[in-house]
Amino acid sequence: MTEPAPTILQPITVLLADDHAAIRLGMRMVVDTAPDMEVVGEAGDGALTVGMARTLRPDVVLMDLRMPVMDGVEATRQICSEGTAKVLVLTTFDHDSYLFGALQGGASGFLLKSAEPGAITDAIRRVHDGDQVIAPEVTARIVAAALSPGSGPAASPAEPPGLDLLTGREREVFECLGGGLTNYSIGRQLGISEATVKTHVSRVLAKLGLQSRVQAALFRRA
Repeated sequence: MTEPAPTILQPITVLLADDHAAIRLGMRMVVDTAPDMEVVGEAGDGALTVGMARTLRPDVVLMDLRMPVMDGVEATRQICSEGTAKVLVLTTFDHDSYLFGALQGGASGFLLKSAEPGAITDAIRRVHDGDQVIAPEVTARIVAAALSPGSGPAASPAEPPGLDLLTGREREVFECLGGGLTNYSIGRQLGISEATVKTHVSRVLAKLGLQSRVQAALFRRA
């Protein structure tokens, strides 16, 4: 009896976007250590990043925010609006407005450039699987700034319109998003499957007019 051929899993494809070649090299080394990931391209400015995302269709873009020609905020907005890839932002906290812009643009995660290699590859996997990734330092920075009068553009209103449209179960999922739970953890907590969780998350985002789980999480935490 012939044994079935083993299933070959496709690697998570990653596009690196940073205007510093040394940083891109470091990120490539991090990604290349993961057996389930593959770097498919590198870009040194936002405009090139958008073009390469359209052509290569990577699963995840590791996005710097301060780049020439087109900054990472606008690149994030275009990539997310076109649905060409999910965006994981790597930040150094140079300017809060960049974080707000990337949040509003639909980024799926925010991570510090100083994060450990394992944290970066784990974040890529989570973003690829549809989860949110927000470094605690980033969450604290955005929420504190959003709640401080005169501190700059708010990441979101304290309470998003449309909460009254959510069903009881959707409100439970919304609460879980505020806790930063993964789809798996939400499913375990609510006693439902991951597929059902994904459906509820999609409906929550649509009803609240949000582009990402990160936005939902920050709405709830604020």
